[in-house]
Amino acid sequence: MPAAAVEHPCDDEPETLLETANRLMEQLPGHRVEIIGGVITVAPPPDGPHARALTKLMRPFIAAGLDDGETEVLQGIGLWLPGGPEDYAIPDLAIVDADLDDHLIENNCYDPACFRLVLEVTSGNYQNDLRHKVTAYAQAKIPVYVIVDRKHGRVHVLTEPLPGGYDRHEVYAPGQEAPLPASIGAELALDVEEIVRAGRTKR
Repeated sequence: MPAAAVEHPCDDEPETLLETANRLMEQLPGHRVEIIGGVITVAPPPDGPHARALTKLMRPFIAAGLDDGETEVLQGIGLWLPGGPEDYAIPDLAIVDADLDDHLIENNCYDPACFRLVLEVTSGNYQNDLRHKVTAYAQAKIPVYVIVDRKHGRVHVLTEPLPGGYDRHEVYAPGQEAPLPASIGAELALDVEEIVRAGRTKR
């Protein structure tokens, strides 16, 4: 939903983008409201296959010990973005430093320096994950961005952030494993077939 489509209540001063986003979150429980590049986006609640893929994804991270000690594995945690004065995102999954609570910035969002990896499982808004968030997360210097592209049955691993995007962008298909850099806190690879299969609708 573009910001222009949002109606403001009649008062003396117009709402800030952040106020509008928070009002939308109250009006649309379960929806994910974000501000990327100064534009409010609203995603509907995730479907069952989206949630199933996330569950499958959490297992290797937890098995590798990334949810104990120096890091945590968290879903739906706010990430403050440097791309705009009120920009923030809520990635589906993140690996963060264990001292995350000490780095709250605003609006339940945390300093991007605490994030070692962010991961998105695409829904109907997959172009947002594959384009706008690539730039936003790179500008925030997130070291690793993983995208599970449910539409095309692929897993993308982006590393080495630059101001306009990521220097390295590897794409993995079912039958392959998607290796992740040890900088996240452990060496592991994601089973693309298992993740893609979990993200498909059962019919």
